[in-house]
Amino acid sequence: MSFSLSPTAIDSPVLGGDLSAGASVSFVGRVRNVNEGRSVTALEYEAFDELAATEGMRIVEEAVRRFSIVHACCRHRVGKLALGEAAIHVEVLSGHRDEAFNACRWIVDEVKARVPIWKKEYYEDGVSEWLVPGG
Repeated sequence: MSFSLSPTAIDSPVLGGDLSAGASVSFVGRVRNVNEGRSVTALEYEAFDELAATEGMRIVEEAVRRFSIVHACCRHRVGKLALGEAAIHVEVLSGHRDEAFNACRWIVDEVKARVPIWKKEYYEDGVSEWLVPGG
């Protein structure tokens, strides 16, 4: 845990550079080492690439309209990921923090529900299994 005060500039990547955006909210979903009591060693994601890209873009565009945000982006990994690696990254710019937080969460939830991406977990006991979409 950490909190600090800084007399110098705070470096933060801001998408788009739009000065009307007073809020930037970012979410990173990472590979954790446990799921439902089982020790996880890695994850693997597969996607129906063309449909995933189309539906992912629909979600981002819908978020911009629905939440009156300035900008949004989302990236989701495919392939095998090690513990701690980022699986999804969403960043949202908005005039105010409430809209940015709400839009960011909504994008993550919609990607899990609507984008054809499948997740396989690898466990410490050597077993691996595909999980139900949206998990």
